[in-house]
Amino acid sequence: MFEYDSQKIRNFSIIAHIDHGKSTLADRLLELTHTVEARKMQEQYLDNMDLERERGITIKARPVTMLYQAKDGQTYQINLIDTPGHVDFAYEVSRSLAACEGALLVVDAVQGVQAQTLANVHLAVSRNLEILPVINKIDLPSADSDMVKSQIESIIGIDASNALLISAKTGIGVSEVLERILTDIPAPKPPTDTLLRALVFDSHYDPYRGVLVYVRIISGQIAKKSMIRLMATEKAFEVNEVGQFSPTENPVDVLRPGEVGYFVANIKNTADVKIGDTVTLHKFPAPVPLPGFKVISPVVFAGIYPVDTSDFEALRDALAKLQLNDSALHVEQESSMALGFGFRCGFLGLLHLEIVFERLSREFNLSIITTAPSVIYRFTLINGKTQLIDNPSHSPDPSLIDFVEEPWVKVHIMTPSEYLGAIMGLCMDKRGECLKTETMSGSGLLLTYHLPMNEIITDFNDKLKSVTRGYGSFDYERDDYGKSDIVKLEIRVNEEPVDAFSCLVHRTKAENKGRAICAKLKEVIPQQLFKVPIQAAIGGKIIARETISAITKNVTAKCYGGDITRKRKLWEKQKEGKKKMKEIGKVNIPQSAFMEVLKAE
Repeated sequence: MFEYDSQKIRNFSIIAHIDHGKSTLADRLLELTHTVEARKMQEQYLDNMDLERERGITIKARPVTMLYQAKDGQTYQINLIDTPGHVDFAYEVSRSLAACEGALLVVDAVQGVQAQTLANVHLAVSRNLEILPVINKIDLPSADSDMVKSQIESIIGIDASNALLISAKTGIGVSEVLERILTDIPAPKPPTDTLLRALVFDSHYDPYRGVLVYVRIISGQIAKKSMIRLMATEKAFEVNEVGQFSPTENPVDVLRPGEVGYFVANIKNTADVKIGDTVTLHKFPAPVPLPGFKVISPVVFAGIYPVDTSDFEALRDALAKLQLNDSALHVEQESSMALGFGFRCGFLGLLHLEIVFERLSREFNLSIITTAPSVIYRFTLINGKTQLIDNPSHSPDPSLIDFVEEPWVKVHIMTPSEYLGAIMGLCMDKRGECLKTETMSGSGLLLTYHLPMNEIITDFNDKLKSVTRGYGSFDYERDDYGKSDIVKLEIRVNEEPVDAFSCLVHRTKAENKGRAICAKLKEVIPQQLFKVPIQAAIGGKIIARETISAITKNVTAKCYGGDITRKRKLWEKQKEGKKKMKEIGKVNIPQSAFMEVLKAE
């Protein structure tokens, strides 16, 4: 049994690039500490979302409390907060690290240090965490642990001479990891007073009990029946249950300093809980809140609309519940001529958008469509005012615009040297400029590029993976705005502009994009009884056009032989009817067409 002693608590998180064995190592730790019974064990135990299992990636940070009897005979409480590896979920990682004193840096012995490992390590270093390097997959024939050690030292700048060599799959060296966590990662700092301060690092919505709030106790203690106050919203609640994750929710009597757990307090309104907030006692509040996390601003915007307009309220509730679980999601209401009422949502990247879309469809059973993702452009008007525009339908009249700026990013690409030419070609195609090229140990290169954000949010990752056969990895950080020749590409169907297909693009890419959208629309819009022109235009200039031919009826089929004038008369009559229909004809674009065009892009 664990007797509470804050010096016997260790809080740590695992940092790694996707697919370097983070979830597998977490599985082995759960087995070794007997936290999960052998009969209940399954691979990727902490990745409990179907989506995480299908894609083999971690999306949500998951806390788990393990009790471990060390070689010195003492029992320790080890709190692991499992983190995602993908750059789009860096916010999840930064929140998890705020609740920890140390981190395991897991690196694949075959692939070595990769771009997202680098980004997440910088987050840990900036929080002054103790970092313990672990080299995984040493059982593979092509493993090269010495090369990886020198990479960790040269690229990240951490001493790797005493790095642990393990194989999470076979279990080699995993017990050594637990011992080193106890010796290398410091215990929580002793509190200076007894006032309750608890950091909210995550939460989720339970339909029966309201909001479950995940906390790390910094000082004081929280127990059942405590009257607490959330400092950001100044709301007070009575706690019904406190507990720890082992890995399922396990109620306990009290949470003390240094411990990680959850509480339930009949919080029904999702807006009352803010991630990064401080929980304190209502009667004896802490004077100042804990330093939270910096609020992260979204970089990619897209509209989310219900397929059936009656689902609008359900979509609003679903987004509010998702925001609890994923506070980097930004939501505001908007409406569109073509799609009705919906929401403009901000995401941290394209994978983030995809995951939110999938979770809304699966967890909340909603039929939704999204518009093409876009970034925030800065328009400076002739009168000197600036406007931030993320939705093409809000862009100002071209005659009022002085110049347009678009966001740029600094991209770090890690790749084996033989793919240098292909990557340079890809980046030139994306309007990028090379800032520097560094050689890493072995045959690896670290390229730093300056690229427009607009170019990397759609298919840059896929193309990078295909030109480097999966060996290249990239990570990006926000840079500043730069002037660009950005124009509004408008799509018109039967002379009517369709705002859902309009987009802001660089002038050099406008024609190709316009042609691609027109060609796709020609395939997916059903034929009408009259000709339908589909045009792409910049301002008043048409740059691409496709025509959907009319459904024709053979009006002269019943005329056998006889004089040609009979047929001519019928054809003239048909022509008149077509002309009339064209004047009053309206084209209904099916919902599937919107999805198809977005996929085509």
